[in-house]
Amino acid sequence: MRLVFAGTPDTALPSLRALLDSPRHEVAAVVTRPDAQSGRGRKVHPSPVAQLADEVGIEVLRPAKAGDPDFLDRLREIGPDCCPVVAYGALLPQSALDIPPHGWINLHFSLLPAWRGAAPVQHAVLHGDEITGAATFRIVKELDAGPVFGVVTERVRADDTSGDLLGRLAESGAELLLATLDGIEDGTLEAREQPQDGVSLAPKIGVDDARVDWTAPALRVDRLVRACTPAPGAWTEFRGQRVKLGPVRLAPAVEPHSADPHGVEHGVDRLGPGEIRAAKNSVLVGTATHPVELGEVQPQGKRVMTAAEWARGVRVTDQDRLD
Repeated sequence: MRLVFAGTPDTALPSLRALLDSPRHEVAAVVTRPDAQSGRGRKVHPSPVAQLADEVGIEVLRPAKAGDPDFLDRLREIGPDCCPVVAYGALLPQSALDIPPHGWINLHFSLLPAWRGAAPVQHAVLHGDEITGAATFRIVKELDAGPVFGVVTERVRADDTSGDLLGRLAESGAELLLATLDGIEDGTLEAREQPQDGVSLAPKIGVDDARVDWTAPALRVDRLVRACTPAPGAWTEFRGQRVKLGPVRLAPAVEPHSADPHGVEHGVDRLGPGEIRAAKNSVLVGTATHPVELGEVQPQGKRVMTAAEWARGVRVTDQDRLD
């Protein structure tokens, strides 16, 4: 089939590469978000999808909105049979959906109808899902509600960050998307409507949502930090300054007055929410249940470092706490 691929971030690259390598399909152009500022210098850069398309000599369409008349006219001129979509990042109006005969086929990183929305992987980690996956479906006007062609499943590991899990789903999802397009071309694959039960929503997780609440149970803190890694990045405050947090470790509960495997003060299981105990090689923080051990941290305006390095540098005392 003749395809126009829509996608923007690194997550979309495995699928685009799979379609470029397929002898059965022709990627005539890509649609991506306009060039944006990134990096320390805030220079304007093309999206990862645009960069790959440029490398292989494919036309790149960067509409400010997918309903722009000039974009729609060019899409009609290209004449795609189908438009596969992976993390494009913009709404598609009906005027665009109506152009390809086989529609726009989205690769979504959840087992629909679970986690419809912008952040399905983050919500799967945040809510402690044991199994998640990816699904291909035909895009309709309602958010992520179109009929499903196929799914793949993936186990959520206990130490998975959103970045880890999304990386695996991007690879397995690329195979699913290619198989879906093959089946559509053959006429051997039929989409099925999503069930009405089991719908859950996965709205975008913003910076404010990523602030750690130390009055929450340790398991909740662990899941929040992993869900927000790498983006938007979990954080807390220390002495009025923001500190970004990497994944934490669930410290084992310690009996009062017993020896502690981390070498910190006795009875750390009784640390109050946000209270800190620093040792030579570890830093524990209290939660509503038992402490968590900090991993990497990044103080405001400084480099990433281990929690122990940070604690030595700021000279953490027993009176300090994270807020």
